[in-house]
Amino acid sequence: MASPQNVKIVQTDIDKIAWYQGRVAIVMFKDGKRDKIARRINKLTRGALDRLEAEKALEERKAGEIISINYPLGLEANAVDVVVLERKSSRKILRAAGAALAQRAQKSESIVLLGALKGAQDVILGALLRRYVFDRHATAEGPQSYQSAITFSHNVPETIEGDLTTLEAISEGVHFTRDLVNEPANILTTREFAERLSDLSSLGLEVSVLEEDELEKLGMGALLCVGQGSDSPSKVVVMEWKGAGDESAPLAFVGKGVVFDTGGISLKPAAGMHEMVMDMGGAGVVAGVMKTLALRKAKANVVGLVGLVENMPSGSATRPGDVVTSMKGDTIEVLNTDAEGRLVLADVMWYAQDRFKPRAMIDLATLTGAIIVSLGSENAGQFSNEDSFSKALSAAADQEGEGLWRLPLSDDYDKLIKSKVADIANMGSAGREAGSIVAAQFLQRFVKDDTPWVHIDIAGVAYSKKERPLSPSGATGWGVMTLDRLVSDMLEQG
Repeated sequence: MASPQNVKIVQTDIDKIAWYQGRVAIVMFKDGKRDKIARRINKLTRGALDRLEAEKALEERKAGEIISINYPLGLEANAVDVVVLERKSSRKILRAAGAALAQRAQKSESIVLLGALKGAQDVILGALLRRYVFDRHATAEGPQSYQSAITFSHNVPETIEGDLTTLEAISEGVHFTRDLVNEPANILTTREFAERLSDLSSLGLEVSVLEEDELEKLGMGALLCVGQGSDSPSKVVVMEWKGAGDESAPLAFVGKGVVFDTGGISLKPAAGMHEMVMDMGGAGVVAGVMKTLALRKAKANVVGLVGLVENMPSGSATRPGDVVTSMKGDTIEVLNTDAEGRLVLADVMWYAQDRFKPRAMIDLATLTGAIIVSLGSENAGQFSNEDSFSKALSAAADQEGEGLWRLPLSDDYDKLIKSKVADIANMGSAGREAGSIVAAQFLQRFVKDDTPWVHIDIAGVAYSKKERPLSPSGATGWGVMTLDRLVSDMLEQG
């Protein structure tokens, strides 16, 4: 079975390996016991694997690492890649191994001999996730190209080839998120973003776009104040997936979509401002997971909503000290126009609850630099009003190897967002103190009492300046796999 990413699954046929031209990958376990494939490769290469063990190469490597034997004797292959694993390797390690194999196969066809490996699907998914490059604006072919085919052979391919559609759906959703987050802001305007999401209707999603006049009628003064200094019109895009076959209440995902954030009148420093193309990362994740659900035809009702704005300084921009009225009806004193994401989310979250009456709601946003100070780039921050829902999300993130750490909410923090002239202020009164918690505490004001809710601050995990195991530098696509897993666990199991 083949996939659009030039990946296929076949029946193991080790008799043909001697004449394979390309890269050959095999699995070896640290306990030294070899399967039929490893014994065959060792014989063909005149004891190459024996020499690795004699040199204690397997013992010294961590699980998931790869040892490459270039131009091996006895094979026509240009390399043998030995994947070192424990007998019970974690999903995270298996995916990282698959990703490493994909990197080695950039310029040469490759066959990965999985034998009867348990967790073969994770190796394949790791490869699919890593076969990504954002080069659409380069005028010449870049150094990384994934045109070469990669084949996974398995002793019983029918046991895993049925999963390829799901694996492909997950990787396509992650790649879609990465493309959106990596895209320059002069190209991914609010109009272009909305058009790309509208195109998802071809997959079976019901997509609608709310324009500024509709947003004004709905009373979304908080969202609209963020974008009023920009020539790009503010929009809200709604994506509905009705896969449950009934009218049950959907799970709602809400994403912050600030296509570029200058900080507005509260202007950001110039250094690093170019990275604010990723400030629509929350909307990118929502779009990616909705694409995944549609591609794999999830048996669940889910709605994704994103608020698309651009935060620019101009003569019409919101000023520090202005007071705006949210869709809920609460008045907000805008103390800092660079605390804009919470204003966007406040209105979209209220609209999501008002229109769809969701069974639960999750919002995602690159919301605060404070979360990076707290958690670095390994974990997103989680805040919730409902323990069981929070635990379900944490379990999904743990299953997918995406770091997520819960931080507290408390009425005690409400005093930090009191306003002298309005119902609430959009900034804390204690400076940098508890910045991420204050932002979450603000958002909680726009969650109805009967709605289980989680806020995820992805500022530290949505974008990476360095390569990560499953992604090149740039957008990571963090969260697509976790939310897809949550849908599966919460809505489709049983």
